[in-house]
Amino acid sequence: MLRKKTNGVARRPQRTSILSAAAEKSVDRRTFLRGSGLAIGGLAAIGATGGTVTQAQAQDAANTAVQTVKSVCTHCSVGCTVVAEVQSGVWIGQEPGWDSPFNLGAHCAKGASVREHAHGERRLKYPMKKEGGEWKRISWEQAIDEIGDGMMKIREESGPDSVYWLGSAKHNNEQAYLFRKFAAYWGTNNVDHQARICHSTTVAGVANTWGYGAMTNSYNDIHNSKAIFIIGGNPAEAHPVSLLHVLRAKERNNAPLIVCDPRFTRTAAHADEYVRFRPGTDVALVWGLLWHIFENGWEDKEFIRTRVWGMDQIREEVRNWNPEEVERVTGTPGSQLRRVARTLVNNRPGTVIWCMGGTQHTNGNNNTRAYCILQLALGNMGTEGGGTNIFRGHDNVQGATDLGVLSHTLPGYYGLSKGAWAHWARVWEEDGEWLGNQFAKTTGADGKEKSLQNLTGIPVSRWIDGVLEDPENMDNPDKVRAMVLWGHAPNSQTRGKEMKTAMENLDMLVVVDPYPTVSAVMQDRTDGVYLLPACTQFETRGSVTASNRSFQWRDAVVAPLFESKPDHEIMGMFANKFGWADRFFRNIEMEDENTPNVESVTREFNKGLWTIGYTGQSPERIKLHMANQHTFDRTTLRANGGPADGDYYGLPWPCWGTAEMGHPGTPNLYDMSKRVSEGGLTFRARFGVERDGDNLLAEGVASLDSEIQDGYPEFTMQMLMDLGWDGDLTDEERASIDAVAGPKTNWKTDLSGGIQRVAIKHECAPFGNAKARAVVWTFPDPIPLHREPLYTPRRDLVEDYPTYEDRKFYRLPTMYASIQKQDFSKDYPIVLTSGRLVEYEGGGDETRSNPWLAELQQDMFVEINPRDANNLGVRDRAQVWVEGAEGAKVKVMAMVTNRVGEGVAFMPFHFGGHFEGEDLRSKYPAGADPYVLGESTNTAQTYGYDSVTQMQETKCTLCKIWAA
Repeated sequence: MLRKKTNGVARRPQRTSILSAAAEKSVDRRTFLRGSGLAIGGLAAIGATGGTVTQAQAQDAANTAVQTVKSVCTHCSVGCTVVAEVQSGVWIGQEPGWDSPFNLGAHCAKGASVREHAHGERRLKYPMKKEGGEWKRISWEQAIDEIGDGMMKIREESGPDSVYWLGSAKHNNEQAYLFRKFAAYWGTNNVDHQARICHSTTVAGVANTWGYGAMTNSYNDIHNSKAIFIIGGNPAEAHPVSLLHVLRAKERNNAPLIVCDPRFTRTAAHADEYVRFRPGTDVALVWGLLWHIFENGWEDKEFIRTRVWGMDQIREEVRNWNPEEVERVTGTPGSQLRRVARTLVNNRPGTVIWCMGGTQHTNGNNNTRAYCILQLALGNMGTEGGGTNIFRGHDNVQGATDLGVLSHTLPGYYGLSKGAWAHWARVWEEDGEWLGNQFAKTTGADGKEKSLQNLTGIPVSRWIDGVLEDPENMDNPDKVRAMVLWGHAPNSQTRGKEMKTAMENLDMLVVVDPYPTVSAVMQDRTDGVYLLPACTQFETRGSVTASNRSFQWRDAVVAPLFESKPDHEIMGMFANKFGWADRFFRNIEMEDENTPNVESVTREFNKGLWTIGYTGQSPERIKLHMANQHTFDRTTLRANGGPADGDYYGLPWPCWGTAEMGHPGTPNLYDMSKRVSEGGLTFRARFGVERDGDNLLAEGVASLDSEIQDGYPEFTMQMLMDLGWDGDLTDEERASIDAVAGPKTNWKTDLSGGIQRVAIKHECAPFGNAKARAVVWTFPDPIPLHREPLYTPRRDLVEDYPTYEDRKFYRLPTMYASIQKQDFSKDYPIVLTSGRLVEYEGGGDETRSNPWLAELQQDMFVEINPRDANNLGVRDRAQVWVEGAEGAKVKVMAMVTNRVGEGVAFMPFHFGGHFEGEDLRSKYPAGADPYVLGESTNTAQTYGYDSVTQMQETKCTLCKIWAA
């Protein structure tokens, strides 16, 4: 099963196989691939040529030159360039992009084997449905008709919100944008994607601190850091190429690397200081650091005075976290935290990096805000080498988030208010009343009718409750009856046993993916399951947004293989089936009846995403950057000469105004040392101008050469008029502004870009110049607080640090105190956490289907501390049962190791295909089962959701372990 294919080595073009050279004339590409065993139940290679081999001619070889095509790795968010070598339409080899400023000629194991992702023999090859317990091949036409008819029936009986559209961080920007627009035209906000369960607490916490919820600097800017503080992140395995940039700072600046993690990771092995702490106590740990900083007067007082609001309230909370209390809660000695605090203070600017170890908690939004507050206290924001470098997970999870594949907002974080819908109706040139009528109505608590168009939908973390919860307890009109998992691994979500039940209770389950995924096998349905083969991102083109907010363009390496189709074409097929394709694509050029032109889609979202500056990155500018990567500086990311001279690589958003305006992009958010026209920025005036009589705008500071040398609110047409700057508008810009709301039109809703252009002409930030806020008065915890996990092993701390009261939000009742009041720690004494491996990614379906990666890691396992293992009578590599506190269990191999501390166990989350000890391989469509199967840690993971975003809790639940 774990054999390497003889033609799978990706090196140089001279390794053309005998078969491809011999059969050049007589076999087309698809036949060749089928004959090479790259199809489910593929033919023998010799059979593809009719049993004969044609004589090779020298002239034939000359006419089949190898072409190189640039693409971007489809795994993590670093954005590594892949240079594919293509001959006669067949991808025969690959190299890393040596010119790329991101990967600098490097690849991790996953990136080095992406050719197998496209050409992999375990892919889903054609549409299938489950009928009478058997997988049956069907045509695309039959699939779309049957699925569409079923959905329309559900819509008629239960309303549009009974169909859930689950999107993907694997979509490119154009597909992600169309997916959110598609959900709007269907008439539901029950749409979401992986960001909900990876960095939604980052986006919420960071955006509500200083305006934008994204990485503030870049991987490359870490070269300038004098200290690096990583908490809840393991980039050595999760983002391996990013470690090149971290280690460059260590080498160039002698920057100390501090890693805080409950587990001694491969990243921790590089650390100058490793800080082990109890899972779920991040806020207490950060407040412990700030206690030393405030106690010694080490904070940046001038930065706080001019650019931060609410730090005095933070100081009051931090006073409670003396070294003794911090050690009682976190387990980390106060002496170590004093040493870490001094290191950060003495090595400024330093950067803070975090990943899902910090976000996936019931109080994840508190964690992310605490990290931000640490940087504000140190004055490390808005500077090279500083910032919060938030490493996103999937290759386009940043872009899919920006483009609104979320249940609580439209593209560009506009929200769901009437004004937000009016803005996008203008962009789409759609009748707002028609669009509103696509949505269902509900009766509010006040007895008034409300449109679900303006209410947040069910998040992906809770879709199973949308199926299983009594409608009387929900704000959803009826249960979710059809689930569309479009590029999503269900084993990446907690409560796996309940998910199985939810899948079995659906009327219809639709999977759109290059691979069948665990969705195809984890349920015991005999019918009502459809598998639609989407092609990989190497078989289409479009833009993607890396973690640092830079755009890159993928060209198609090969045409779609087998019977797979690009995601945007599949959306077009459904739009035609539902009868509104003409409206949906009215302003988008079409390549055929179902297929929108990708560049035309880019231009449409360029017209509407003014909030985050997704407007200046035209397809032409992005492609120009990809073609001239060698001209960009490896640290500053700025082009030094060449056709993109002065631009920052990938035009990191915000790239203000229109493409014609030529803004270079913003490399480091909130950096006032540069002109706004040259990539500088202030903190965003997003929260008003005063609070309780306090000024929320910046005090006497502004970006370089700003004509307003003080704080100022966000720009509106009225503000331009008051300043006398409205005369700088063109007649066309003024007419466009008048058509929206006249003087009330602001920088976010002006479709001409005129307000932004004029503000920047005067070197002002269109979104204002404000203070960051350390206190978010709109959140359940305005000041970040430590709260014990729902399934805590420390019952002695529950009274002092209780969780929240149960409440309803995102349409669903959500439990907190009712769970925490029960003591599970006696029966389940070990803390269970989870994370990534270097070999696999996400739910693992595609990477475990890759023979090169599958060979590297063949077993699902649990890490157990030696003391715990000895007490349990468990030996290394023995099979054990791990049972979560809600009773679901998994059978895995034990790895006895000191990586985890006593009382803590760790499992990776990339496995699937086993369920509570049962091997499900026989349930996959023939030949489409991944090489490696295993239990999913999320089968055993338990209930728990963030108080703001409904992020799932995966980092600190409880379990028990025994020998199998």
